[in-house]
Amino acid sequence: MIELLENYLGGQWHAGAGAGTVLTDPITAEALVRVSSDGLEIASGFDFARQHGGGALREMTFGARAELLAKIVGVLQANRDAYYEIALANSGTTKADSAVDIDGAIYTVGQYAKWGAALGDAHVLADGDAVPLGKDGVFRSQHVRTPTRGLALFINAFNFPSWGLWEKAAPALLAGVPVVVKPATSTAWLTQRMVQDVVAAGILPPGALNVVCGSARGLMDALEPFDVVSFTGSAETAAVIRGHEAVTMRSVRANIEADSLNSALLMPDATPGDASFEAFVKVLVQEMTVKSGQKCTAIRRAFVPQSLHGAVAEAVAARLERVAVGNPRNEAVRMGSLVSRAQYDAVQAGIAALTRECRPLVDRRGAALVDADPDISACLAPVLLGPLDPSNAELMHRMEVFGPVCTLLPYGRLGEAVTMIRRGEGSLVASVFGADPRSLADAALSIADVHGRVHVVSPEVAGTHTGHGNVMPQSQHGGPGRAGGGQELGGLRALDFYLRRTAIQAAAPVITTLLPTG
Repeated sequence: MIELLENYLGGQWHAGAGAGTVLTDPITAEALVRVSSDGLEIASGFDFARQHGGGALREMTFGARAELLAKIVGVLQANRDAYYEIALANSGTTKADSAVDIDGAIYTVGQYAKWGAALGDAHVLADGDAVPLGKDGVFRSQHVRTPTRGLALFINAFNFPSWGLWEKAAPALLAGVPVVVKPATSTAWLTQRMVQDVVAAGILPPGALNVVCGSARGLMDALEPFDVVSFTGSAETAAVIRGHEAVTMRSVRANIEADSLNSALLMPDATPGDASFEAFVKVLVQEMTVKSGQKCTAIRRAFVPQSLHGAVAEAVAARLERVAVGNPRNEAVRMGSLVSRAQYDAVQAGIAALTRECRPLVDRRGAALVDADPDISACLAPVLLGPLDPSNAELMHRMEVFGPVCTLLPYGRLGEAVTMIRRGEGSLVASVFGADPRSLADAALSIADVHGRVHVVSPEVAGTHTGHGNVMPQSQHGGPGRAGGGQELGGLRALDFYLRRTAIQAAAPVITTLLPTG
């Protein structure tokens, strides 16, 4: 029987009971490994994390915890080749796409290590200046941020088994909060292996980093006040988490990243072939093809002036014709597979639903795959759709098809585009492409309140910007409304989710003692 991946909880490795769930290669359907969380003592494992992992982390300063993150970076870099092999087998991603997940994770941990080092020997962070409460100024109020004495539970998505772990774990561990990660079952192998390597290296205190693979059953039930939960996935599951009594009755803080109908906007001043036009088309194709469109930040709706709708569709088609889809083990392949055959079926069903109000502008699904059996693999070529009647289209503004699918929408006046973008009811990111600084600024601000991040691309930065879908630790990751209302990353602001804010009212000398200057 194939290997059963173990869970790490309570300072020990545990094999789940039963046959478990088999993880497969999405290209060949070959069985790879099994996972199971059945039979785990969740409550006692969580208690161990809070008391032992959390207790040991809280005894350290921010600077000391930053040193731990730097050591984790060394472990991840040393095992990088193995992670690429796992991603290739279990996620069906090309090496370039795997780099977004694996190298992006390593960079993020390293960045938090640098930020943490700058915090030095502090155990507590001041939140603003002390405010006098009396006439003589001796009695003051000082808000401070201290680590929550709970744990951080991460229920993660299938598309980023590496980055999804570390972009959450880095600020949590730096804040002094132990971590339990429950990766999505279909791609849990990479997450489990990374935790295994870090645990084996003995960098973190026992209980500081834990992994549960398989069912999430019982995890929310074991949460207590002062714990936090961070979920990435569907809006339906997010609603279940928000309605769980751990959140509603025990005040467990919840951070949600859910569905997101991200947009790209080509400004009215663009012309066919100019720098803004070309940058828009290039990024649109990238977002449709990188990780086969399986990114929470991928462009789902692209808005262009009505006069350019046909030209943009033709330019996108020309670029997509050069994208070889198939087995990422073949060096000629630029775009691999979806994560599973189940996801393949879900995306096909989504396309069928959208075509009730759209027509295909570019449909590459009939093209031959490279070294992949279309009846077995989860490979799906890109599809660009156009609305039959933009004024009456509804589904494209409500349903996210999580694959290489995008809708290209024409607009007459810029205000019409802004109105349609806002119909997404909150997204992670939007990109605006144009040449006029004033117009770009106005457009960005007109949609800023419904996005976590607005990416403004002028010809001056077209060749150097990080890309629409790349999430950098320096900027906020999260979005309002439909996108979940959560916030991840954004520099040291990401620590706030794991730190408790308290007002200490005391005489000025006492506050100075609690928070020594210098």
